[in-house]
Amino acid sequence: MAMCVLRTGFLFVASEMGNHYLYQITSLGDNDDEPEFSSAMPIEEGDTFFFAPRQLRNLVLVDELDSLSPIMNCQIADLANEDTPQLYVLCGRGPRSSLRVLRHGLEVTEMAVSELPGNPNAVWTVRKSVEDEFDAYIIVSFVNATLVLSIGETVEEVTDSGFLGTTPTLSCSQLGDDALIQVYPDGIRHIRADKRVNEWKSPGKKTITKCAVNQRQVVISLTGGELVYFEMDPTGQLNEYTERKEMSSDVICMSLANVPSGEQRSRFLSVGLADNTVRIISLDPADCLSPLSMQALPAPPESLCIVEMGGTEVLDEETTTSQGQLFLNIGLQNGVLLRTVLDPVTGDLSDTRTRYLGSRPVKLFRLRMQGTEAVLAISSRTWLSYTYQSRFHLTPLSYESLEYASGFASEQCPEGIVAISTNTLRILALEKLGAVFNQLSYPLQYTPRKFVISSDTNSLVAIESDHNTYTEETKLQRKMQMAEEMKEAAGDDEKELADEMAQAFLNEDLPENVFGSAKAGPGMWASLIRVLNPVTGDTLQKLSLEQNEAAFSICLCKFANRPEEQFVLVGTAVDMQLNPRHCSSGFIRTYKLSSEHQLEFLHKTPVEDIPSAITAYQGRVLVGVGKLLRIYDIGKKKLLRKCENKHIPNLIVTIQTIGHRIIVGDVQESFHFMRYKREENQLIIFADDSYPRWTTCACVLDYDTIAGADKFGNIVTIRLPQDVSDEVDEDPTGNRSLWDRGWCNAAAQKAEICTSFHVGETVLSLQKVTLIPGGSESLVYTTLSGTIGMLVPFTSHEDHDFFQHLEMHMRAEHPPLCGRDHMSYRSSYFPMKNVIDGDLCEQFNSMDLVKQKSIAEELDRNPSEVSKKLEDIRTRFAF
Repeated sequence: MAMCVLRTGFLFVASEMGNHYLYQITSLGDNDDEPEFSSAMPIEEGDTFFFAPRQLRNLVLVDELDSLSPIMNCQIADLANEDTPQLYVLCGRGPRSSLRVLRHGLEVTEMAVSELPGNPNAVWTVRKSVEDEFDAYIIVSFVNATLVLSIGETVEEVTDSGFLGTTPTLSCSQLGDDALIQVYPDGIRHIRADKRVNEWKSPGKKTITKCAVNQRQVVISLTGGELVYFEMDPTGQLNEYTERKEMSSDVICMSLANVPSGEQRSRFLSVGLADNTVRIISLDPADCLSPLSMQALPAPPESLCIVEMGGTEVLDEETTTSQGQLFLNIGLQNGVLLRTVLDPVTGDLSDTRTRYLGSRPVKLFRLRMQGTEAVLAISSRTWLSYTYQSRFHLTPLSYESLEYASGFASEQCPEGIVAISTNTLRILALEKLGAVFNQLSYPLQYTPRKFVISSDTNSLVAIESDHNTYTEETKLQRKMQMAEEMKEAAGDDEKELADEMAQAFLNEDLPENVFGSAKAGPGMWASLIRVLNPVTGDTLQKLSLEQNEAAFSICLCKFANRPEEQFVLVGTAVDMQLNPRHCSSGFIRTYKLSSEHQLEFLHKTPVEDIPSAITAYQGRVLVGVGKLLRIYDIGKKKLLRKCENKHIPNLIVTIQTIGHRIIVGDVQESFHFMRYKREENQLIIFADDSYPRWTTCACVLDYDTIAGADKFGNIVTIRLPQDVSDEVDEDPTGNRSLWDRGWCNAAAQKAEICTSFHVGETVLSLQKVTLIPGGSESLVYTTLSGTIGMLVPFTSHEDHDFFQHLEMHMRAEHPPLCGRDHMSYRSSYFPMKNVIDGDLCEQFNSMDLVKQKSIAEELDRNPSEVSKKLEDIRTRFAF
């Protein structure tokens, strides 16, 4: 833990384990009568300090920074049926432990929800004047009417706004300095500040189908694909441009950019047509309504939105806004979002990025987030495209699906969203911009160790165990014993006072997640097994183990002779001593998991050492008992031992299986490849790793390959050479594997290291998983320090060569701040092999433009192509 006092009167507390806190120092605490304690004070042997806990007086908690540290275990699964998997993470230590459910998306705060008299089809917000800080009206359009709500202390319906209420609305916004405009199927209604109304009626039997509006311009399309352009003159009058433009196909959607500061108009109009094209049309007086560029689309467009992104945020009057880049966002009817760069001079479209958002057509809405423009994209999920800390983000909102939205600004919610979902109007606020995950946290009692997920019952079974801790039962007994001692120590004249003090001591209930739990001393363990509902976080069952019996391993399995039932096996050790490692006895507890999410205790099997790893294997279970690997089957009174191997050197920490193969991770001697011969009932080691490795976790990648991590922060992939693999499978007797021993009793055949990479933090879980719908598989790891990272495979030599060269240039041009050599850091324990540092490559986007251009030229590309490559490989596998 580290503390930092700031000159501004704040105290930042960085925790090693758990969340970080920012406090404001309200007073220095020099006026109170609190007793003071110091390590310099002389103290008699056996004496100690006593104090009464109380609330904070001199500090006020201002902010809390979420931290996942330490992550003890993690599994990724879609248990909530949301299409995108959730990360179920066991975090924390002791009474501050928790199960966190991480979802990819921004956290949404619901400010208000109100029902509407029908199902609306659109919503907008408008300000009365350009100087106004907050919105004045919310306009809700229905199939045959328009509802106008005024924003004040409360949101109320008004009828004197000037808007036409008897017709549906296509668009409305503020026009010029203090006018409003409403576009509806039969015309345009221009409402001046003094409530004078100018109307433009659509000609003949034609109606307005689509429109695009900004602060000074209005473009409408009439039935048949005819475009009509209006521009506001200096007097505030809306004038129609004399010529009209016939489009070659029906207009599906249109968009205008906001008018740039200091200019009269936006130069470009984008039009999406039914012939699967988007066209950019000039609005410059010199060549008004003439086509400039065109882009063919893979599917019909649904909506368009031109935004300027990447400029400097407006922080205060001294900050000058730098010009951002113009982007044309194209939402397609097949659920894909295209983002294309729009050249501000020629109107050319280039550098198109593609992202699949959901199963519904994509609707786009322009918003403001942190003073800059952003785009809200609504499909089956709602996404926000924005820039934060000079980096582009496209992140889903963790909220139910919406149908239409608009920006919203009020005193309570300066940068919010007003949206409609079925027949409700919702006001939402987004707070933690830049976050990749939002999280739900469910408290646990002891340090969580491992957990399993039952897909049959959709429940989660976790084991928790703490050293130097009392169980609840022992804690109660100790309290009673201390209260009795207090009474006995008092004299006759103090008996009444002692009784009161003892009663107060028994009634005192200090929350352990704030003050910590009572220290029991070395060799004292408390442990429990917990069944949880992963969706709601409710504890469905809690089984406490006896004092000094600690759970270390857990497995979910089905036995061949009882295939219909699901069992949970928990490995426990009694009187466990950490150094030197010793326990008086070990047990394998067998529970039956019922469909009601309850564990039914069947029996417990005594073993000689710690059952540190358990895995299901071909209708039986493999158990690592100390350094012995055993196969057990289920019996009526205990598990029945079927087979044993005694050749693992120290302690089994991981067991992985694939087909007939078993890969065992030793605490100190890396991985051993084994197979089980059913005919001879033998477990045979046929290959092992040539390097010592302090294994912490492992994950099978394919029949010959395993990924593993060690306690020094290295991740490796180890593969059996092809000839070894074939030789073993073609040895029908198994005698060669049994007798052909290598040097020093190790296996005769050695595995090869495919990749090696130093992460720098102790990795405690590895999982091969697909993180996004339709994405590719990647290897996700979590560390003791709270990091979630991933390793992704290259699918082409071209990509590999490109990133290899980019990494080489980044090493030279962008060395670490502390001056340490990048290659030597990533090769701290073993030479870095066949892994490219994505974190280093990602820093390309944060470099200054001159360096970006020089590196891109070395790679025969331009900076935007390099950024696109980085974005493509990230979005192919993750977020």
